[in-house]
Order: sequence, then C-alpha cells, then structure tokens
Amino acid sequence: MGRKNKSYSKDLHQQAYDRLTGMQAFGESKREAVANGTDRDKIFSVNTYKTYWKHTKYFISYIKEHHPECTTLKSAKKYVNEWLQHRVDQGLSAWTIQAEAKAMGKLYGITPEDKDYFTPPKRNRQDIKRSRGVRVRDKHFSKTNNDELIRFCRGTGLRRAELESLKGSDLVTREQIEAEISRIESLPASERTPGVERHLEVLQDTRMFDCEFFTHVRSGKGGRERMSPIIGKDVGMIVERIQNTPADEKVWQFVHKSADIHSYRGEYATAIYRANARPIEEIPFDRVNRGTGKRFQSQVYVCRKDEAGRKLDKAAMLICSKALGHNRISVVADNYIRNL
Repeated sequence: MGRKNKSYSKDLHQQAYDRLTGMQAFGESKREAVANGTDRDKIFSVNTYKTYWKHTKYFISYIKEHHPECTTLKSAKKYVNEWLQHRVDQGLSAWTIQAEAKAMGKLYGITPEDKDYFTPPKRNRQDIKRSRGVRVRDKHFSKTNNDELIRFCRGTGLRRAELESLKGSDLVTREQIEAEISRIESLPASERTPGVERHLEVLQDTRMFDCEFFTHVRSGKGGRERMSPIIGKDVGMIVERIQNTPADEKVWQFVHKSADIHSYRGEYATAIYRANARPIEEIPFDRVNRGTGKRFQSQVYVCRKDEAGRKLDKAAMLICSKALGHNRISVVADNYIRNL
C-alpha cells in the first residue's frame, strides 16, 4: 500500500543514510567485486562506512546552512566541490580532505577520472601532526598508570579497534599455526575454497617472523585477517595477560581514549624493520636499467619528498607491512618507520 500522506518526503539526512546503507557489503570480497565491476556501489568495511557517513553528515549540515533550497541529494551535488574547498579554507589536513572527497565520490558515484572530481591538497609526511610531539590529549593520559597497556601495544602493534576486540582465544602459537597449515594442505582440492586458501596464505606469512607467539586479528582494517607477531622484551607479560583472559572475554575491557596507539604501532614497526633489515651496502646490484645500462638494487626502496634519498630494505619493509596489516610497503615508509 502507498502512503496516505503523499506530501511526505525524506530529508537530505535520510536520503544520504539510505544511499550509504544500501551500499553495505560487509563480508563480501572486494577483490571479486573489483574484478566484476560491482565495487563502485559497495562499501566493504564497517569502519569505511562509518567514516563516509560521518563526513557525509558534515556535507549535509553545510548544505542546510548555505543552500537550504536544496532538498534532494541530486540538487546538492553541484555544491560538493564548493564544500570541499570550504574545508580546505578551514585549514583541515590533506588526509581529512582526501577522506571527504572519497566519501562524496562514494555518495555520488564520482571517480577520480571524472573531469569535475575535486583535487585535494597533496599529503606530505612533514605535515603529519598525529603522534608527533606533545599533544593536548597527552595531559590527560598517565603513562605510569597505563604502563602495561603501552608495553602491550609496543609488543603487538595492534590498531585501537583490534586491541579493543582482542579476546583470550586470540593467542596463537607457532606450533598451532604449523599444525593448521599441514591440515589445510592435506585437504582435497574440492574443500580448499577461496576463503580457505586466503586463510592458508595468512598462516604461511607467519614464517617471515622469528617468534613463537602471535595475536590472531580476525578482522582488521578492510576486514583482513592476519597473524600479528608478538615481539620485544615484554613477550612474557603479553602472553600471560592473554592466557589469563577467558576465551570469550576481552583482554582489555577499557582502552584509554588518549592512548597514542598509532605512535606505539610506529615503535613496533620500527623494531621489526631493524630486526630484519640488511645493511643497504650489502644488498646486491641485481638488475640492469634498460635506459642507462647501469646496474641497480631492485630490493632497495628509495624514499621521496621530505625523506628523499633515504634508502630502505624492501624485504624488511614487506615483513613489517605484513605484521601491521598493510598491503603496500610504501605505507610503512611513509607512516611508521622512524628514527633510523
């Protein structure tokens, strides 16, 4: 039956909400969606959805204040770039503007290839404010009272959401991992589904790490699974805390909102890189440049921009990237490895 009140219509907030919630595809394979061309109208991660929805609400508020005549998403679309430029003029970071441009792209189906796509400011490492220097929030965080949390983070490299969802059942030993690898490899081909194969790859990645204990991150950023190695001088404390937590209970019932989790991940990443990196001068010149004919080190990563000229070992970067739950080694260089 139709509505009795034909004058009823959804406001901008409800229209945008319906649009984004209709794109939810949590748990689906993004790789498969990209392959068949259906990824444009899907959102695969809960966190991505929350981010897009948050910035979409900022856009709607702007429209209601500056262009109240717009009552539909379609009519508001022409003001997307105006709003994004307004956000730039407000002094928001390049990272925030990038996220908001992507949120608008998802909301309206705008791609970077479109001629009217907003060009956000470039993101430069030297402009990063997070986790550098003393911040206002640090005044409300006692390192003494949160010493165990800090040491736990430095030894596991977990993101905040991963730390908050970690349970007593998420401690895994190398022996358990190798047993599971053997079990999966012995399965008949008919039982080795794409999901099983992906899980096997995650397990095999642990052979990169020289350690005995791992935290099982069941759904990290982008819904990706990984086994994160437990490292450093506090391995015993970390393992004991997880073991003493009932299987179905959270290891950390409370994570202080002012804890600088990203900074601890940086320390974790740097420690892993240092433990695995070869001296740059010992990495062989194994490739030949087709243009110049000169030999070069294909396993050496050369940083750019403000880090121009700094060289890193790609093999160690890959190990570090796997531990953190990232797919690109450049992310490790740009955001995590510090003070080498």
